[in-house]
Amino acid sequence: MSQEASVLGSASLAEPMMQAAPLKKNTCKVVALVPLFLLIGCALFCSHQQLLASVQPATNMAIAPMQSQIQQVQARAMRAAGAHLRAHNSRGSAALQPFGSAMKFAALDGARAGCRGQSACVRAVGLLFGTQAGKTEEAAGEIAGLTGLEAQDIGDVAAADLAGFDGIIAGVPTWNTGADEQRSGTVWDDYLEEIRGLDLCGKPVAIFGLGDQVSYSDNFCDAIEELHSTFEAAGAKMCGYTDSGNYADFSESKSVKDGKFLGLPLDGDNEPDMTPDRVKAWVDQIKGEGMPL
Repeated sequence: MSQEASVLGSASLAEPMMQAAPLKKNTCKVVALVPLFLLIGCALFCSHQQLLASVQPATNMAIAPMQSQIQQVQARAMRAAGAHLRAHNSRGSAALQPFGSAMKFAALDGARAGCRGQSACVRAVGLLFGTQAGKTEEAAGEIAGLTGLEAQDIGDVAAADLAGFDGIIAGVPTWNTGADEQRSGTVWDDYLEEIRGLDLCGKPVAIFGLGDQVSYSDNFCDAIEELHSTFEAAGAKMCGYTDSGNYADFSESKSVKDGKFLGLPLDGDNEPDMTPDRVKAWVDQIKGEGMPL
């Protein structure tokens, strides 16, 4: 082999190592910046939580500013890190991904840590419904409009996930009229046993139900009681009871105890015009009874 070939061969072997060095160096610089940006993120969130602590509990629904802060912290850190990488090596974008994930985790964890012990922090309330003919979903939409919550079909949520909410508003129709169990004919029926096994630790739960007090006057909104007893067995603090005297056309209901319904009954067949006022009064009631809205 000629000296020229030998030299060329050696150069070709050395070249990848020489090219890899700048990328490694730049990646190290990015890693070195992580603590700096984590400190910036923590400082921003501490400042934000001090502001939240000075706000009255009536502002509990103001979640947008917190989300905005999280996004701002992430964006600033990502832009700064990206600019640094571009200034040194255009191929350093791969190193940016774990850095971005670290910033997102730090931001979210900072928000959670800042919320501990703060009465002004926003809590997660689940607005969940099961439906057969769509009327329970419509009622859930009324509640969503008044609370800012997102109504979700219970079929889209795992039963075990219910323990993750700080409060639950549950909607249920009475479909299997006269039944002793599984009265709703919805996914709620499939979850009853699993819900009883949860530990809801005194979290507030309120039930609303749809029924027909004329055609099924002997079983008006029976499913409210079944769902009520299920959550109660899981250790929930039940709220949202309503006066049965406000419903003149039904004769019996399993959901009435000591003159009160164990939730909010709604008659979408015979009294749909009364639903908005009933829902509004009920939402105000459960707020006063501890539902963190």
